[in-house]
Amino acid sequence: MSKDSLTSINGPVRHERKYQFRNKELFRQLCGVADAGIGALEELLQVNLIPRGHSFLIHAAAAERAEFAAKYFEVLEERYGAGDVPLSEDFSDFDVRYLYRTMKGDVGENSGVSNSADAPDDSEDPREPDHALDRADVARKSRASSDRARFLQNSETVFKTVNGKPIKARTERQAEYVASLLQHEVTICMGPAGTGKTFLSIAAACRMFINGDKERLVLTRPAVEAGESLGYLPGDLVQKVDPYLRPLYDALYECLGTERVHDLINTRKIEIAPLAFMRGRTLNDSVVVLDEAQNCTLAQIKMFLTRLGRNSCMCLSGDVTQVDLPRGKSGLPLTIKLLENIPGIGVVRFSGEDIIRNPLIEQITRAFENYNPGEQEA
Repeated sequence: MSKDSLTSINGPVRHERKYQFRNKELFRQLCGVADAGIGALEELLQVNLIPRGHSFLIHAAAAERAEFAAKYFEVLEERYGAGDVPLSEDFSDFDVRYLYRTMKGDVGENSGVSNSADAPDDSEDPREPDHALDRADVARKSRASSDRARFLQNSETVFKTVNGKPIKARTERQAEYVASLLQHEVTICMGPAGTGKTFLSIAAACRMFINGDKERLVLTRPAVEAGESLGYLPGDLVQKVDPYLRPLYDALYECLGTERVHDLINTRKIEIAPLAFMRGRTLNDSVVVLDEAQNCTLAQIKMFLTRLGRNSCMCLSGDVTQVDLPRGKSGLPLTIKLLENIPGIGVVRFSGEDIIRNPLIEQITRAFENYNPGEQEA
């Protein structure tokens, strides 16, 4: 689209606004090389954008669209760096689209997170109200809201990788997830691939461990075959299950570095083991992360949760669309139903809007969700 056109996407130009960017790097990244990124912005915001210096002239057929575009750029700067603050290396088209959806209301205020402090109680209780409990609920709600703001609006770093790269929440639900991990004794997370479930849980676990809040990291996964036989893998039991634990090692290596991880494993400050090895134990002063929880039965999840010891916290995460157990055997959905209203337990539900790994994954996920086996040709 010509930048000097007098016709906007929705008709003749009747309204003009100017927005001056304080962050020059943000403006340059939005424009792209040879202004190649402006067309996508125009399509997203339904306006014409003419770059002038480090500003956009905003042309629109309706005043509301021009005002919204100016407000959008203002919020974008507030969230991703006012002044000359360098942009995060992770800033991408995902952040541009996600903020637009958030401001248009496509990502609701109820961001898929529930816990007993936030959930209304519709049951009638004939007893006198417990004002102490009411005050505790208000305090928990206030603390949860404050934590969410810290990790999204204020872009607080969850953890820095061994290379100094900051790990931050990039969506409302990710901010809720990190806040829940740091606030609740048990956090249960469910959502599609690419939403950061595993990586954020391990980043938050490393934060608690390095800060001295916990003395040990315990990471576990169920050793369930994804359509392949475990018995045909070479080696002893430990060597057979090691490939299933590889994603946990990868996340730890990125956060702490390979050498440090192995040193901590040797001193038993970090333990990475199959879920079956958790039975009969009490885990004190630990951050315990269960990944791929959709491949656990209800009995296995109960066993895992009852390992919770003194001054410990737990995280369970999984994707119920990728269950490798026989149909109906996954215990994750029922666990959420049974526990989400218990004080001290946070439940987070990610959606396709939170997929940050690759924009194509969101489309792939939706295609599989919309697939009806009954429509398959014989």
